[in-house]
Amino acid sequence: MAILAFNKWSMDGIKVDDAGLQRYITLEPRIVPKTGARYAGRKFHKSRTFIVERLINKVMIPGHKGKKHLRSSGHTTGKSALSYRIVLDAFKIIEDKTKENPMKVFVRAVENAAPREEIVAIEYGGARYPKAVDCSPQRRIDIALRYFVQGAYDASFNKKTAIEVALADQILNAFKMDAKSLAISKKIELERQADSSR
Repeated sequence: MAILAFNKWSMDGIKVDDAGLQRYITLEPRIVPKTGARYAGRKFHKSRTFIVERLINKVMIPGHKGKKHLRSSGHTTGKSALSYRIVLDAFKIIEDKTKENPMKVFVRAVENAAPREEIVAIEYGGARYPKAVDCSPQRRIDIALRYFVQGAYDASFNKKTAIEVALADQILNAFKMDAKSLAISKKIELERQADSSR
């Protein structure tokens, strides 16, 4: 009997079309996507972690913005059971809205939102110049997941929108390549800047 993600959704037939990301998005399903950092300490351990678990981990700690913690209260208390419920409810909302397998929608959204290029500052003769560089596959996924979560928190923090609804909207908009998703708008902006800094 095949294992289903969250014991609900099959991963059969879902594949990553982006050749650069194929080795870094793990589609091996888990009934409860929580390994407890079993892979930590090994090289590229994140790549062996089920992609949904990586999203749950991001929901616990949504990352930094301007070298400061983006949020330090509410849903970001590091409780894995709370983050698990948020992601599960978000996938149920996606299934209700699209009538498709939410795992397929999520994987396609990650592919759409992963930036291919970014900017680094190079100091030359006392002046700093922007320079376009290729983004590594692992970092592309990390950036996409971080912006899904940060966009969801921006839409729900101190507002009437529930975090589950906001996260589902971010993933759905990325799936449709809609700039209402923070991840897609940031990707477009980054790649435009990189294009002008070649």
